[in-house]
Amino acid sequence: MTLAGPAYAEGMEISGIISALVVGLIIGALGRLVVPGKQNISIWWTLLIGIVAALLGTLLASAIGVAETRGIDWIELVLQVGLAAAGVAVVEGFRGRPAIRR
Repeated sequence: MTLAGPAYAEGMEISGIISALVVGLIIGALGRLVVPGKQNISIWWTLLIGIVAALLGTLLASAIGVAETRGIDWIELVLQVGLAAAGVAVVEGFRGRPAIRR
């Protein structure tokens, strides 16, 4: 996934948006699987975390020179899932636990 080219300059097509949503949901779900315990965050938070983690992971992989490899980009995928797990843990810490009322 690159942020250059005519499709990015002119705006994303519907297929690109749908692809981003699907990839974001998968990356977010994998991130939730990595974090131990039950997370009380919505599917929307999972999707948002996944999309942000996928974008940041791709940028980070590009910065360190491992974004374009032959075959499956395992390092990029690990970066994305790791960032998603960190995002899930942070959001869970802020939003997941209900307030204690006394």
